[in-house]
Amino acid sequence: MPVGKVAATNGNSNSAPRVVHHNDPMAHELTLDDDRLFPPDDTTRKIARRIYAETRDLPVISPHGHVPPAWLADNTSFDNPTRLLITPDHYLNRIMHANGVELSELGVPMSRPVMDEAGNRKAFRTLCEHWADYRGTAMRYWLTDQLVRVFGVRQRPSAETADAIYDTIQAWIDDENHRPRQLMDQFRISFLATTDDPCDDLRFHQKLHADTKFSEAHTVVPTFRPDKYLEPARTDWNTSIDRLAEVTGLDTSTLAGYTDAMENRRAYFRANGAVSTDHSHDDLAAEYLDDALAQELYRKARRNEISGEEAVALRRHLLMDQARMATEDGLTMTLHPAVWRDHDPATAEAYGQDVGCDIPYAVEMTKALRPMLNAFGNHPNLNLVLFTLDEDTYSREIAPLAGFYRSVYIGVPWWFIDAPESIMRFKQSVTEMGGFSRISGMIDDTRAFCSIPARHDMMRRLDAAHLAQLVVIHRLDEDEAIDQAHRLVVDNPKKVFKL
Repeated sequence: MPVGKVAATNGNSNSAPRVVHHNDPMAHELTLDDDRLFPPDDTTRKIARRIYAETRDLPVISPHGHVPPAWLADNTSFDNPTRLLITPDHYLNRIMHANGVELSELGVPMSRPVMDEAGNRKAFRTLCEHWADYRGTAMRYWLTDQLVRVFGVRQRPSAETADAIYDTIQAWIDDENHRPRQLMDQFRISFLATTDDPCDDLRFHQKLHADTKFSEAHTVVPTFRPDKYLEPARTDWNTSIDRLAEVTGLDTSTLAGYTDAMENRRAYFRANGAVSTDHSHDDLAAEYLDDALAQELYRKARRNEISGEEAVALRRHLLMDQARMATEDGLTMTLHPAVWRDHDPATAEAYGQDVGCDIPYAVEMTKALRPMLNAFGNHPNLNLVLFTLDEDTYSREIAPLAGFYRSVYIGVPWWFIDAPESIMRFKQSVTEMGGFSRISGMIDDTRAFCSIPARHDMMRRLDAAHLAQLVVIHRLDEDEAIDQAHRLVVDNPKKVFKL
């Protein structure tokens, strides 16, 4: 008997899966089952469908991501399928790199000259040839969703179908109805935050805001990301602080002047719509130094005389002061520590940052956060969102912290653990200690613009699956589950990010 496979049904969730064989043309169709990610047993699945039906068409709130604001401000074409889907997406690129593909063949980094048509087609063909390498990954899920629902692709990616799929997506890109601003409508994105350097002039955000027709329907805001200004051990730290002085017109030769300059830029961001700040360091430790010692370490840092240990102590002091500033200006503070940036120095040197070789490691939170939380953890004007790539930390530390401190919220998984299985583990582990009210709402953390609806739809399906299971075991009534699903999509992010 020939080896067979199970083909997903499309739009007929009650029918049994159809067995097809490899020589059947239908075996090569790309499909999306209406019940994807729902529980397999019929009773729970029916409840999940009803819950999901109440949230599937709600607007997308994306309070943390990396879509370049210039895309929206200038409403430029996405150019070609490789430039849209592959070059900026380090999730996809890292898997291909692991399987022998050079990043230069994929157009990485985005700042390099755009490849010609032959190069773009070759890069896209490479992705399709490596389609099997994505089996079981979150990237396979998101990309399939995009291919089918956004671009109308019906062929499974392969070396043989790559050019036809490329042509289908190129035709979609060439349609002016598929420019970034038009897609904000089609993707139902009502709120989108970008990530921006503290010295950015935010002109793209100002251009968007000035377009009243667009800004009345969509809110696009900057996010204050000061990491490199808080890390005296960085080789470019003094250059950054000089730039801070130039932009603010303030003297940053002293710690007091630096503090005034940071407050000045936070106020500028807030005046331009920012609702949050974003921080990623080696650990979460934050603690004030003695004033005299802090000033001395800052002077040493400005003279390039600071030691590694002293630089860590000063960074922790500066991060603590960011929390203090948050209590005063009300910007939500998000923390995601313990990522070894540019783990492979050769790749970083050749291609720059954020190309897929950032690797997570274990992190401790309870002790590290105690000084900050003792000082500000119950402050009425502080919202502190904690993320990690270390799954164990969610149940062991983050959920218990959020279950007590009024300022602490649980950041939804992202990056290496935003796969469906990981998110279900997350939901089951944090709600028992912190409850649904302490969860941030969906964080997509993406620069892959066309994946935003796929990621948010995935989360809504998993919300429905988790809540349906609680209904089936009589821990929730169905009306409560529906209400909670709506809160997770709408109310929680609005509350956490003060929208």
